[in-house]
Amino acid sequence: MKFLKFVFLTITVLVILGYGVYHFGTKVASDKLMDTISTELDSSGEMEKIKQSIENDPELLSFIEDAKSVDESKLPFRTKEEATKVLIKKVGITEFNDIRKQVQEGTISKEEVLEDVQGKLTEEEILALKVIAYKELYNQ
Repeated sequence: MKFLKFVFLTITVLVILGYGVYHFGTKVASDKLMDTISTELDSSGEMEKIKQSIENDPELLSFIEDAKSVDESKLPFRTKEEATKVLIKKVGITEFNDIRKQVQEGTISKEEVLEDVQGKLTEEEILALKVIAYKELYNQ
């Protein structure tokens, strides 16, 4: 009987620890990723190039402009950090890395990227991403 209690207690502790590592590990990874990307984009001047690319592409601009009049209180997330965490959970870091490589090599189009990511997210999550992109683009 003592052995069963020990095994049950050990399994319970391991499950709790595993959940904690997953929950906090994802948060730490998303925070670190967001900090790294933001710093890299700001210091290299790439952020301005990205903004200009979006403003010069009517399709992307109209995609983001939908976010202008959204009630943010109903969105599943409101910050870049929360968005990063959701994207890491739903899409995955390795898939984002693959997409990045394909974009750099020119083997994937923006339509394919949007279609792939939209297939993994809900409509509310996509709308929340649009709102965040709109805020970043227009510094709101």
